[in-house]
Amino acid sequence: MSEAVRVVLCTCPDQDVAESIAESLVARRLAACVNILPGVMSVYRWQDVIEKEEEVQLLIKTTDERMAELVEQILFEHPYDVPEVIAPPAVDGHDAYLEWVRQCTRVQQ
Repeated sequence: MSEAVRVVLCTCPDQDVAESIAESLVARRLAACVNILPGVMSVYRWQDVIEKEEEVQLLIKTTDERMAELVEQILFEHPYDVPEVIAPPAVDGHDAYLEWVRQCTRVQQ
């Protein structure tokens, strides 16, 4: 059975942090690709106060096998106390793309 592919969502406070995390994840083969989407407006409750901030959204493509290390790396680099790391499964998609994600995230021997 093929390794399940995940699309991980993570918001960052600015472009510099987003690029740093994206490059780190791809360099470590924890992600095949990271899309950086600036200008995302987030409304959320933090410490019982409603906040509204412009953030940068990361769309990270990885596999189940790499998820634990990917989360660990994000937590290590991310400046937020509780960064968003949400990973719904990619239940369907272009087979060749899904295989490319698997190949790019394989641990090198």
